[in-house]
Amino acid sequence: MTWLRRIFLFLVIGGVIAALAMAMMPKPVLVDIAIIERGPLVVTISDDGRTRIRERYVVSAPLGGRLVRISLDPGDQVIAKETLLTTIEPTDPALLDPRAAAQAAALVKAAEARVSLANPRLESAREAMNLQETEFGRLQKLAEKKAAATQELDKQEVAFHQAENDYSAAKFEVEIAEFELEQAKAAMLRTSSTDTTTTPDSATETAEWSFPIKSPVSGRVLRVFQESATIVSAGDRILELGDPTDLEVEVDVLSTDAVRIPAGARVMLKEWGGDQPLDARVRLVEPAAFTKISALGIEEQRVNVIIDFIDPPESRPLLGDAFRVEADIVRWESDDVLTVPTGALFREADQWAVFVIFEDKATLRQVELGHRNDDDAEILSGLEQGDSVILYPGDRVAAGTIVQQRGS
Repeated sequence: MTWLRRIFLFLVIGGVIAALAMAMMPKPVLVDIAIIERGPLVVTISDDGRTRIRERYVVSAPLGGRLVRISLDPGDQVIAKETLLTTIEPTDPALLDPRAAAQAAALVKAAEARVSLANPRLESAREAMNLQETEFGRLQKLAEKKAAATQELDKQEVAFHQAENDYSAAKFEVEIAEFELEQAKAAMLRTSSTDTTTTPDSATETAEWSFPIKSPVSGRVLRVFQESATIVSAGDRILELGDPTDLEVEVDVLSTDAVRIPAGARVMLKEWGGDQPLDARVRLVEPAAFTKISALGIEEQRVNVIIDFIDPPESRPLLGDAFRVEADIVRWESDDVLTVPTGALFREADQWAVFVIFEDKATLRQVELGHRNDDDAEILSGLEQGDSVILYPGDRVAAGTIVQQRGS
């Protein structure tokens, strides 16, 4: 039995040694792991902005008198040259004196000059729009035959939409100028010293002498500056009109970011109240900056970026004037980039580095980065597709540390 006792003793001693060896072996550190893959990468400049109506029209009193109470409310629809906004009634014979007649005649001449100036602009805008439309159609046909670059087609599409906007603005300017001419002519009739009619005494005569103000444009009432009946002077603001569906977005960004925004850049509008982001494009990066005090009390140079909607108004029916939006302006994007999560990156000897898992151990590897956003960064060198990197490595992870994926 002696040899049996010796074997048993050897087994006990071996088990103790094995247990001690297992206890002395370092335990693997649990880590989160990400696999390096190729995919899309979008780099954006994000900031808050607000919507604004592209074209506004402030209706002011063309002459002094008694303003009849306005019954329209903000949001009410108006039709150009049909909807009666309000009426100005005479208050005293000052409407008939020679000075008022001379002023009215001067207003008529000024209004005629504005019409003469606006019509050539409208014709030039129409010709420019037709030219851009023809060029856009030509590039579309070439693109279908793979004979034109997509970037060139996108730029031409932006130029065509810009020409359309310029034509709409010029047409709007002509309508306003014609309306102002009609207003001035009507005011001259009521202030003409050759008119033999005397100051009205009855309600019928007052109605004949009243000066109706009709809407110069189609749209909706934005603001009512003077709702109650009152005495007004020529030039006093009465109402503000506009088309709430004709919106653009104004976003002020840091001047250092503004120089990196290309014309026609794609924009995603978020946090506007809808479930899905709205597509838009940059129309203009204003050439002048302004100083703005940040929430931390720091002076910043900001630049306004004007953005046009691409989605139709039906996709944003309740979005109105001066509403807040969050704009993600795309300054660079690619559909096929080798990326690494930014949570795996850290600085090592003035270089970016990551921990790569090789044979269950953390291996330090320096990498060269390209474009990056808040979530991912472009890998130019140092990593290959399929590599496993450690996310958010802590103080327990160093080169050579044995690691194990958390949850495995």
